[in-house]
Amino acid sequence: MGEQKKEWLKLLGLAALFAAFFWLPVGWERFDAGLFEALYLARDYARAHVLLCLVPALFIAGAIAVFISQASVMRYLGAGANKMLAYGVASVSGSALAACSCTVLPLFAGIHRLGAGLGPAVTFLYAGPAINVLAIVLTARVLGWQLGLARAAGAVGFALVIGLIMHLLYGREEQQKALRPAVMPAMEAPRPLRQTAAVFAALVAILVFANWARSGDTRAVFLCCPDGLASYSVQGQIILHDETGLRILDAMGQEYSVPAAQLRSVETLPDKGIFSLVYLGRWFVVAAAGLVLAYMLWRWYRPAELREWVGSTWAFTKQIVPLLFAGVLVAGFLLGRPGHDGLVPGRYVQMLAGGTPDLLLQATGWTGGTADFIRALWPVWTSFFASIFGAFMYFATLTEVPIVQALRGSGMAEGPALALLLAGPALSLPNMLVIGGILGARKTLVFVSLVVVMATVSGIIYGAFF
Repeated sequence: MGEQKKEWLKLLGLAALFAAFFWLPVGWERFDAGLFEALYLARDYARAHVLLCLVPALFIAGAIAVFISQASVMRYLGAGANKMLAYGVASVSGSALAACSCTVLPLFAGIHRLGAGLGPAVTFLYAGPAINVLAIVLTARVLGWQLGLARAAGAVGFALVIGLIMHLLYGREEQQKALRPAVMPAMEAPRPLRQTAAVFAALVAILVFANWARSGDTRAVFLCCPDGLASYSVQGQIILHDETGLRILDAMGQEYSVPAAQLRSVETLPDKGIFSLVYLGRWFVVAAAGLVLAYMLWRWYRPAELREWVGSTWAFTKQIVPLLFAGVLVAGFLLGRPGHDGLVPGRYVQMLAGGTPDLLLQATGWTGGTADFIRALWPVWTSFFASIFGAFMYFATLTEVPIVQALRGSGMAEGPALALLLAGPALSLPNMLVIGGILGARKTLVFVSLVVVMATVSGIIYGAFF
């Protein structure tokens, strides 16, 4: 009976696949545009963000997983540990453990059962995926250093505040747990801390200087979409600028073509002095850091450790890169690139999360007091909408970056973009169900509500300045 059921399921699956191809809307202009935008965005990612950004970051994540013991970090999170130390370690543990939203759950369950305090454990639960080193690096590289810095600072601050609030709300349980603290095994470091720090410094130097931005360029600001109100800017060298529009080449070699009707302004950026000199000599710095790294690895590390490092890096690569490009393709298909619509018109995104409510007011025809109320409430609504959307949607590791990039290109404002980055990676509907099984429904509801509220507030504040 079971085999017969499997065969029927296979038949239904084949029938569904046939129906999908039979009614595939090839030739529909918006569908075809979405397919092209998916391929264009994937090509742009492969050219601009993989070799110089993602590959070094993957090696750093692999080194973190192999050369920094998870147990040596988590042993400081016990309920009887020094509070300042416990919360401090937990709030930055995401960068030390490189845990994604799925791998952090068993780690959280383990340290919670072993006796870790609820406050530090929840701090770890949020910080683990929120400040994943790969996600922070890619956010800064793709979405801009301001948003990358705001995401890193917001994630650490969030983790601390949420953990402390949970500790205050459930203090009695914390006191009972402190009476039976977990005993973590002592860890003997295989080499001095300074050697490990030097290796990571060399790896970070390669990542930073290989992606050093050029200065003295031109910044072009243009309308996001032909029928939109939001704007997008690109910095680089002008190839062509005439009455038809502008072609500009950014620092990573990606070319943008902006029609004259969408071009809002063109400005020359000042030379940044020392930054320009560093840009000219960046490959010498990268080569020097690479040679120093090779020497340290040869002198200080055993071949077995290096093989384990490569294996860990490959494990991250297999886990992350396919999901990343799948996310890039989906984001490009649905939302397109800056200046180009995908399947979903950019005006729909702007209506719900744009910089201004003008498009929504035009569509609804609301005026007078209703329009004034919506304008006053708009920064709160857009950040809250992005936080709720991020909290319930599942983001595989790093896929939130191309999704937010596409949403920004379709008109999403800066504040909601940050709110989505802060709420999305740490939460999803599957995550909530697992957390509920560990903490119970009430504590899970409090945790989710704190994440949504704080992401909303951060988006409002960030949107007021950027």
